[in-house]
Amino acid sequence: MIQTAKRPETAILITVIRKNSSLEQAADYLTELEFLATTAGIVCKNRFIQRLEHPDIATFIGTGKLEEVKAYITEEHIDLAIFDDDLSPSQVRNLEKELKVVIYDRSLLILDIFLLRAKTAQARTQVELARYQYLLPRLRGMWTHLERQRGGTGTRGGAGEKEIETDRRIVKESIRLLKERLDKIDKQSITQRKNRDKVVRVALVGYTNVGKSTLMNVLSKADVFAENKLFATVDSTVRKVVLQGIPFLLTDTVGFIRKLPHSLIECFKSTLDEVREADVLLHVVDLSHPSFEDHIEVVHQTLTEIGAGDKPILLVFNKIDSYIEENEDTDVSPLELLKNSYLNNPAKSLVFISAKEKTNLQELRQKMVELIYPRHMEIYPNYVWPEGFASFGEKP
Repeated sequence: MIQTAKRPETAILITVIRKNSSLEQAADYLTELEFLATTAGIVCKNRFIQRLEHPDIATFIGTGKLEEVKAYITEEHIDLAIFDDDLSPSQVRNLEKELKVVIYDRSLLILDIFLLRAKTAQARTQVELARYQYLLPRLRGMWTHLERQRGGTGTRGGAGEKEIETDRRIVKESIRLLKERLDKIDKQSITQRKNRDKVVRVALVGYTNVGKSTLMNVLSKADVFAENKLFATVDSTVRKVVLQGIPFLLTDTVGFIRKLPHSLIECFKSTLDEVREADVLLHVVDLSHPSFEDHIEVVHQTLTEIGAGDKPILLVFNKIDSYIEENEDTDVSPLELLKNSYLNNPAKSLVFISAKEKTNLQELRQKMVELIYPRHMEIYPNYVWPEGFASFGEKP
């Protein structure tokens, strides 16, 4: 786990541009990687990009770029090298030997952030399990990470095969115990979710840092932690909400991200069951982000992967205030241009809002009711509307 210290750790970011990728795309990916590092309390000092048809099998980057990176690390006294791809155990081992710094790949960085953010016993157990499963095949080249987790610094001098085997046994035993603990927690979660079967369930999903927790607070008047950092919320939060006389449960779930570690998806099975078992999904999108369309695709792919791709979905385009501000120089209203684009497809259920400024929330609530109502009537076909609500959609 990343340790906090008086002097923030410094890092360089590294990526490889493959055959079908562009420099612009690589720069965008590194911007996201820097945001991840900043969330973990790391200060990024420089970026290194290399165009290769295939990453080097030994060191991921080529010999010339490796020497360039090595010289910069030495001159600037850099602590970490963070790669925007997953590295093999041998690549980690070779890079740490060459660069003499701790090597992080994208998955390990995300796992560390999740560990920092997890608050509940369930979330911490899930992340710790995912992290140990990630580290197990990489022990030979990742002593530094285990040392930092224990509170030590640097690579252990003179460590041999016996110490590797000891670490391997410790990690395997930790994995076994964490799995047992998670099984017990999952059984409790299943029981809790079964008790919610008699009410409509709505889950907030979306790319990380799109404003789900802020929207949760607005809709439910809850006090869910919301911050402009990636993965501000790791634990799922459930609140009861009533709209136009219809009660439902609203769940704020962990944000998705490009290249989300598979081990994390597996370990977060119980949390993601909140999404799988929801009746309606609110897919929140940060409209002001230049890559919001790519983010939509990442979320769709992840939903499909976890078996929730066929749910009724309301696309909630959030942060229209920032979007309008960024595009205010156009002759036509930027929001009108967007609404008139392919996004305003009648076949799609969508709405444009600002959760922070509480803009268009009435339209959002109405569209939510339209999606929730059919499921509510399936559960309660003889539902008696409260006084003042003579029929669906009618206000008192």
